[in-house]
Amino acid sequence: MAGRARRACGGTPRFDQEEQHISASDLRVNEDIRVREVRLIGPDGQNLGVVATREALQIAQQAGLDLVEVAPNVEPPVCRVLDYGKFLYEKAKKEREARKAQTKIEIKEIRLRPKTSDHHRSFKIRDARRWLTEGKKVRVRIRFRGREITYPEIALEDLRAVAADLADVASIEQPPMMEGRTMLMTLAPGKPAKATP
Repeated sequence: MAGRARRACGGTPRFDQEEQHISASDLRVNEDIRVREVRLIGPDGQNLGVVATREALQIAQQAGLDLVEVAPNVEPPVCRVLDYGKFLYEKAKKEREARKAQTKIEIKEIRLRPKTSDHHRSFKIRDARRWLTEGKKVRVRIRFRGREITYPEIALEDLRAVAADLADVASIEQPPMMEGRTMLMTLAPGKPAKATP
């Protein structure tokens, strides 16, 4: 049955292939533009107004360029006459430069319990200090088990102690707050002006 349906359609439908192409580049080009009229911007950047799609394609072919739909969601869609290959190259170049300009800040996490010993906490603080000096943010999470949640002031004191130990390399970005059965605090690298939780 499925084989018969596939043969009747002639294999994979052309519509699906066009949809994949459109979603890959988000732009329709030349004969892929299926509307009757478009608002046309010429090769020199001037607005030529609303014209029939066939006429816009002829203008693009006469200029030796492509007709590219740049604003598909307006009525009628806006199309430009331009060199599509060059347009894609410049777009990819801008995206690469934007990605380079982005700074990715990694967030590391240390997990404690209200009953964590001072010795064990010192190991966690040492790791947090290393991460903060590397420029990473640190989230301090204290998990409550059972009836420990009825004493949040113990966890708050622990978080204050961690913040005090790391005060020379970090500032409090997010003060202590409850989230479910945990209490969280986020530290950012850099010396604080004056921060007390």
